[in-house]
Amino acid sequence: MTIKNLLDLSGKVALVTGASRGLGLQIATGLGEMGARLAICSRKAADLETVAQQFKSAGIEAFVAPCDLANPQSVADCAKSVLAHYGQVDILVNNAGATWGQPAEDYDYASWKKVVSTNLDGTFLLTQAIARDSMIPRRYGRIISVASVAGLFGVHPGIMQTIAYNASKGGVVNLTRSLAAEWGRYNITVNCICPGFFPTKMANATIDAGSKLILERTPLERLGGAEDLKGVAVLLASDASAYITGQAIAVDGGMSAV
Repeated sequence: MTIKNLLDLSGKVALVTGASRGLGLQIATGLGEMGARLAICSRKAADLETVAQQFKSAGIEAFVAPCDLANPQSVADCAKSVLAHYGQVDILVNNAGATWGQPAEDYDYASWKKVVSTNLDGTFLLTQAIARDSMIPRRYGRIISVASVAGLFGVHPGIMQTIAYNASKGGVVNLTRSLAAEWGRYNITVNCICPGFFPTKMANATIDAGSKLILERTPLERLGGAEDLKGVAVLLASDASAYITGQAIAVDGGMSAV
């Protein structure tokens, strides 16, 4: 089989959370460009409809499935609606997330719960539902969670003071490893991408405040760009990565290497 065949996603169904903007939209676009049929999720249905129309104009099929990852019932409803529409999910991308900035000693517990319930609880519940109801019975699946370099190491407080985000993303990294260990026997691979600093609505305030430190600590001396996650996402979603599981891949311009 050629590498083009291995990377081809034609006929596959990909569910992408947080797909209405930012990193999720970039990843969904990459998967759609490689032939995947998309189910796009976020909290705001109107934003999803706009993106779905953009995909339609580009010849990419996209089903809209609103979902609030902090609400377990919303997560269950989202999984059911996507499976009812497509009948299966081959690729799950857990990208949606939340953050809140505050010094750890003053961190508000309600904010902690909101961030962790979205980034970790919601990621687990959706992954569990899709694996249980589609991937395990079909003995096939590609699960990709978007964590962060902040889940790999401590972050300089001059860049960000986001203890709940950091802790939840560290949890996503080990959730990835643990699920890979449990579900390998079902031919399901589970990996995560750990982005560095990309200009997005959620990250822009952090980047504006800490840009000098961020660039000083990034060997490539630039922020992530609009195409920088597509390749790794397509790789991990495709049969080209059939022997890769349990891995946390940093896409950070080299920040985690120094």
